[in-house]
Amino acid sequence: MWERLIQYALLIRLDRPIGIFLLLWPTLWALWIASEGRPDPLIFFVFVLGVILMRSAGCAINDFADRELDPHVERTRNRPIASGKVSPLEALGVFAVLSLAALGLVVLMNRLTVYFAFAGIVLAATYPFMKRYHSLPQVHLGAAFGWSIPMAFVAQTGKLPTQEGWLLFIATILWATVYDTMYGMVDRNDDIEVGVKSTAILFGDYDRHLIGLVQTLMLVALLLVGVRQGLGIYYYLGLAAAAGFSLYQQYLIHDRLPENCLRAFKNNHYLGMVIFAGIVAHYLIIPSA
Repeated sequence: MWERLIQYALLIRLDRPIGIFLLLWPTLWALWIASEGRPDPLIFFVFVLGVILMRSAGCAINDFADRELDPHVERTRNRPIASGKVSPLEALGVFAVLSLAALGLVVLMNRLTVYFAFAGIVLAATYPFMKRYHSLPQVHLGAAFGWSIPMAFVAQTGKLPTQEGWLLFIATILWATVYDTMYGMVDRNDDIEVGVKSTAILFGDYDRHLIGLVQTLMLVALLLVGVRQGLGIYYYLGLAAAAGFSLYQQYLIHDRLPENCLRAFKNNHYLGMVIFAGIVAHYLIIPSA
């Protein structure tokens, strides 16, 4: 039993929490802005635990979807399903249990939030299969990761998201496209060989330039959120730090070395964190903002 639990933990990437952070930061941005710096404690608890559960569920369904591909990719061939340590049926079971647990949390929220949650599960369940059908699976990932934003606004306010909420959602889609393209650059040669699609392949030799363009659009969207929401200097300092991290990521991917592209991907954790720090500082120190 202990060995099974270890393999399930590896299946849902508990040893690699970067995905949890990349999903968590936009969720926290939305909760703080929707509540003007005072999120309801129960909503905060539900969304943080929900992030962990849904990211874990997403990993399980991703490995199920890629069970025929992962053995042919150097970085993924030792994953539990690819190595035969977890069966595809077990992975589906893990996905179902985690998704139901997340839904169980959501029922503590208002009815509109529950409706939004079902859409979120559909996005999470379908994303892993998109790389077979179109070249923009990173955009689909962004929608899946960003769906917690309108959910947070609905849970906190009981109403449909404001324009600022949808701008945050768009910014998160753009951000996920950036970091998942960097991630895709790590496996680009293997992905071409096995025949799957990604923005890293689509962008080709213009990858760094197009990533830079999407980074700029993301920062512009976040700037508009600040203007429309009336956020102060601390928020913009956070955005300035995020722009600095974006430039550093461009430096890392300059030569397209897989290990540096992976470092650039992981660096996005800090980008999300400094934006959240700016939001928190604004609401804590409003008189000076």
